[in-house]
Amino acid sequence: MKILFRHILSLILTLTALVSILASCGADLYLKRGEAHLALGEYYDAANDFRQAYQKTSPKERARRGQIARKMAYCYDKSLQTGRAIAAYRNVVRYHQDAGADRLALARQLMKEGSYKEAANEFAVAADSLPQDTLAKTGLQAALTAQKIKETGSRYTVKRMDVLNSRRADYSPMLFGDRFEEIYFTSTRNEAQGDELSGITGTKPGDIFYSKKDDKGQWTKPTPVDGGLNTAYDEGACCFSTDGREMYLTLCVTDPSSPRFAQIVKSTRSDAAWGKATTVELTRDTLSSYAHPAISPDGQWLYFTSDMPGGIGGLDIWRVRITPAGFGGVENLGRPINTEGDEAFPTFRPNGDLYFSSNGHPGLGGYDIFIAHIGKNGKVQLSHPGFPLNSQGDDFGMTFEGEYNRGFFSSNRGDARGWDHIYSFDNPEIIQTVKGWVYEMDGYELPTAQVYCVGDDGTNEKITIKSDGSFTKTLSPGVSYLFMASCKGYLNHKEELKALNNPTESRDTTLQFALANISAPTLIDNIFYDFDKATLRDSSKTALDHLVTILKENPNITIELAAHCDYKGSTEYNKQLSQRRAESVVAYLIAHGISADRLTPKGYGKERPRTVKRKLTEKYQWLKEGDVLSEDFIKRIKDPKRQEICNQLNRRTEFTVLRTTYGMFDKEGRLIKEPKPKPKTKGNNDDYIIVD
Repeated sequence: MKILFRHILSLILTLTALVSILASCGADLYLKRGEAHLALGEYYDAANDFRQAYQKTSPKERARRGQIARKMAYCYDKSLQTGRAIAAYRNVVRYHQDAGADRLALARQLMKEGSYKEAANEFAVAADSLPQDTLAKTGLQAALTAQKIKETGSRYTVKRMDVLNSRRADYSPMLFGDRFEEIYFTSTRNEAQGDELSGITGTKPGDIFYSKKDDKGQWTKPTPVDGGLNTAYDEGACCFSTDGREMYLTLCVTDPSSPRFAQIVKSTRSDAAWGKATTVELTRDTLSSYAHPAISPDGQWLYFTSDMPGGIGGLDIWRVRITPAGFGGVENLGRPINTEGDEAFPTFRPNGDLYFSSNGHPGLGGYDIFIAHIGKNGKVQLSHPGFPLNSQGDDFGMTFEGEYNRGFFSSNRGDARGWDHIYSFDNPEIIQTVKGWVYEMDGYELPTAQVYCVGDDGTNEKITIKSDGSFTKTLSPGVSYLFMASCKGYLNHKEELKALNNPTESRDTTLQFALANISAPTLIDNIFYDFDKATLRDSSKTALDHLVTILKENPNITIELAAHCDYKGSTEYNKQLSQRRAESVVAYLIAHGISADRLTPKGYGKERPRTVKRKLTEKYQWLKEGDVLSEDFIKRIKDPKRQEICNQLNRRTEFTVLRTTYGMFDKEGRLIKEPKPKPKTKGNNDDYIIVD
């Protein structure tokens, strides 16, 4: 019996050993597969293989189990599976395979779960093991203050935008257009292109999706962007050029045999569709990642995230100048923006403040949003907008609804699986803004114009003009501003404005910059005379005062002041009447400070009938561009009302620039006032704006 028992026991031990050997072989197989996925950056797939290897490793192999758990934890960390990452890191500690870096990683994951007390303990252990590690020190500081920051709160209100979200990841929203009625974002929902799941995230590769507001102001169901932009690979984190014609975005191409790095690509808009993206070469470094593009408000810089050499640590935020010849001159933003941790997802508020996300600055956990404001001394001032804009999860990808502190962002807060979702935010602020329009007098917008802004607080800048001739500028309380619009071939125009010192509500001011053409007659609209007389009516004062302003703003021009009549009455009489009317306008200008030798009155009678411009055809659609309102043309019109309209159009007052050098030279032909060189700004090659 004893012999039989011993045989049975021996058989059991043999079978157990065999099973153990087979399990060990299985563990090695999964471990090898996991290493292969990890080498390609396929963290999701690698984590699954490492988990299988861990489960097939005997609990008695404590050291080996702990080592596999470290690999598994790292992959869970990278694939944003916070709960599983924490469990895996705890196993590393349980099997005594932990180092200071593991305790630091565990602490950072605990922050993302909101377990601040436990995180503080782990940060303390990490800081003791890694006394020179900045992330351990800042992490401990964050863990000790996070709960108080959450309890204090802020004026921000945050709301999950379920109409835009799916059951997968939706992130990096970006508003488009001046009316903010279109939004673009990245999504890994089922409608995205591609049939295979990403080995990095375990979802379908991301595509750029689009939604717009309907007639009721509600966001419509998102749809993929048309036009060849989306592919079977990962597209994400887009932004737009200042004119709205180009989209910059991140592209991640997969490769079954080698790791591929994120790159920035560009798509051009044509006929309301975004075309196939092309690669943007920022540097010749092909072994670094380039992602999360953002265009500065002035359109002169492309900001992005990269791990290229020369940074402070991890991912840093960089910028490169945009020139007509391409990109040149890559710059790291340096401290205090970049840290030894990761800084990513830069974006700009129209007022120039840079918003970005970081896990290297003290925050509430994961990526927190930070604000970089350049003070009057030129130094960067960082601020943390607090809770609930920030949370224990990853918060990133801001987009703003114009000048106001409201818009959308993305966060994986409250999602057990770590999916990102889109949220709205609003922080009511009292903001004073100027909305300006630059256009040709009696014509269309002038997008090639330039607007300069000078304030008594030291403001000195050139403002970008949009394709519709508009611009927007945020004002500082109590500051007096001067805006000057200029365009080649046109006269300058200035406007002055003082912002309120202590406004009680937000205030928008509209400024109109109607520029007069130097080479063509310019209509002075709303000039009225008494019937059959040269006497100016009081209703003409506004238009004439505007002309006075134009002449004072452009002291080096002389003009011909021309008055015209319709064909009714004799030629001689009309000519005399129009001459007297022109002289009446000149007399008004002289009485208001304009030198007589800058003004030449000329009455043309009916000699120069008006030629119809395209702008006029929008109001009178029965007229065509280029029509000459001659007597014959008018008499061919059957409708008496339309005939009278043509006669009214002919009865006009306009001016033409004769010279642009008045008062600039002395009798010997020498310049009276030599131009002064413009001083240079410190640390910048751009000139100061000087408005005389």
